[in-house]
Amino acid sequence: MESCKVYVDVTAEFTKEGVLTPKSIRWEDGIIYEITRVKDCRRAASMKAGGVGMRYTCVIEGQDKYLFYEDNNMWFVEGRAGA
Repeated sequence: MESCKVYVDVTAEFTKEGVLTPKSIRWEDGIIYEITRVKDCRRAASMKAGGVGMRYTCVIEGQDKYLFYEDNNMWFVEGRAGA
C-alpha cells in the first residue's frame, strides 16, 4: 500500500542550547500520543511518503516511528494512502 504524508500537531520543547525535541503528537482524530523517547535525530528523506527534513526516530506506545520536521516548519508522519 502506498504511503502519504500525514501532517500532525506537535508539542515540542526548545532547550536554551537551541535543541528542538518533540514531546507529543496530536493525530487527525484528536488523540494525543506521548513521545516517550527520541532515539535519533538527523536530516533525512522520507523514503515512503517523500519529502525531506529533520527525521526524529521516536518511541510512541512502545514502537519506533519516524516524525519529520520539514523546512516549512510543519511536522508529518508516514501514513497509509487512502486510510
